[in-house]
Amino acid sequence: MTEVVGGEDVGGGGHVERVLRGAAPHELFEEVRGVLARDHGAAGAELLMADYASARLQPVTVRPFTAGSVSAYNSAEGRAFGSQEPHVVPGEDGATVHLPVTVRGDRLGVLSVRFPAGVAVGALLAPLRDVADALAHEILVADRDTDFFLQARRARRLTLAAEMQWQLLPGRSCSRPEYDLGAQLEPAYAVFGDSFDWSASADHLTLTVNNGMGEGIDAALLTNLAVSALRNARRADLGLADQAALADQALYGQYQGRRHLAMLLLRFDLDTGEAEVIDAGSPRVWRLRGGVVEPIGLEAQLPLGMFEDTVYTCQSLRVLPGDRLFFLSDGVYDVLSPAGEPYGLHALTRAVMSTRLLPPSQVPRALLQELPGYRGGVDAADDAMVVCLDWHGRPGR
Repeated sequence: MTEVVGGEDVGGGGHVERVLRGAAPHELFEEVRGVLARDHGAAGAELLMADYASARLQPVTVRPFTAGSVSAYNSAEGRAFGSQEPHVVPGEDGATVHLPVTVRGDRLGVLSVRFPAGVAVGALLAPLRDVADALAHEILVADRDTDFFLQARRARRLTLAAEMQWQLLPGRSCSRPEYDLGAQLEPAYAVFGDSFDWSASADHLTLTVNNGMGEGIDAALLTNLAVSALRNARRADLGLADQAALADQALYGQYQGRRHLAMLLLRFDLDTGEAEVIDAGSPRVWRLRGGVVEPIGLEAQLPLGMFEDTVYTCQSLRVLPGDRLFFLSDGVYDVLSPAGEPYGLHALTRAVMSTRLLPPSQVPRALLQELPGYRGGVDAADDAMVVCLDWHGRPGR
């Protein structure tokens, strides 16, 4: 139902983007609903946002936002969310199209569009995807000016520490031709010290995985200072070792060694897969290559902020196309079974192999779901983090 009038693409992606740019941030979805009805003949539409645990899809409606949520896995909407492809559900009165709402691999939610009987929805999938993509980009921009969509993600209230940590994160997944990334924190609504960060340039991917000591607000404040210091150094174009040194000095200057932060800092060359690595504490790396899971041994250095003027040095690591890397906090690999066996010895290998066909955006959640069962149902004493990286290499290399 897209047509060109006077050179303007009416109902196409450009038209939707113009409409959304002119909308108030909290009215984005109402504008999308209008576009879908006017330009594509939709009978109705619903936007569902992925909650912080990536377990539920929550409707963006009037309060309470949690009413009528559906599973992010075992539902028609969850199928589109997981596969990142449109999913059409036919019915007696028409059909419903569920579309992923995603920005550069970061899965925000699902747009569900209902059509009356007799509408050939197959021909509409391309323009509907344009609408969902435009909406995703505008939601990210809107989050700077409104709490509307952030509130819709909440299945329950976040602790203050968790609020601080989630605001610090770059996203939960990211995709480029050279790699795919996915990450998750648990307990999602009460996490305190674990965190991750990433940034890509034309030629490099920088990834940090952090585990701040302490609990609650103290741990969140420590992690916020460390990540902000690392970003400040990275954006000043400092090398990896200098980034670690600046963050180390910031933490020591604030806490005088009373608090410190364990960190893995990596910088990947997108052309070659060569990586500089600084191992400054407890987050660890496992690799899945050729069907074999193995820990990657690195030279341990001091955590950030433990002593004054610590000197950090880089090690080398090379990843190959097809490699899958796992970055885990001690809240994962140090978890003990009722028999006292650490999760990282054998259970992690089983979990890694059982999730090998899932994309990185789904792997962290799947691994973290296994931990309560491994503990025998006992609540964790520490928060937990999983970051999964699939390395594809630069096309044509």
